[in-house]
Amino acid sequence: MGDLTIRHARLDDAENVAEYNAAMAVETEDLELDRETLLRGVRRALSDEGICLYFVAEDAGRVVGQCMVTYEFSDWRDGWIWWFQSVYVHPDYRRKGVFRRLFEHVQREAAGRGDVRALRLYVEEENQVGKRTYAGLGMSHAGYEVWHIDV
Repeated sequence: MGDLTIRHARLDDAENVAEYNAAMAVETEDLELDRETLLRGVRRALSDEGICLYFVAEDAGRVVGQCMVTYEFSDWRDGWIWWFQSVYVHPDYRRKGVFRRLFEHVQREAAGRGDVRALRLYVEEENQVGKRTYAGLGMSHAGYEVWHIDV
């Protein structure tokens, strides 16, 4: 791996981000996403930072990892909770510190905003590798379960 850089994703990253999201869905949930809907959603997200922020990791101009940050306002904390989502690292770059660099970049950016109170993510119950990675970054289990209903 060469000189890894982390930056905000741009609209011209949409195809790559959508490709990585599709790969993640297959890997984590054995789910094939509708590519047209996915690309439309990624383009919408990249066009409006009010929806989310996307960050990408680049190695010699090649996007090798990504994460999306969504926002939740906490009245209890009078500030924002940033949620990591759509985390993906290309298989050739895993276990090489790419996610750590993305995480640390987001953590610095959140701290610099002054009104972000916490970083959170959810992880599949069976994903022991992910859990060890997150613990190694100083994260801990928050004691919550995620419940869901489609509307």
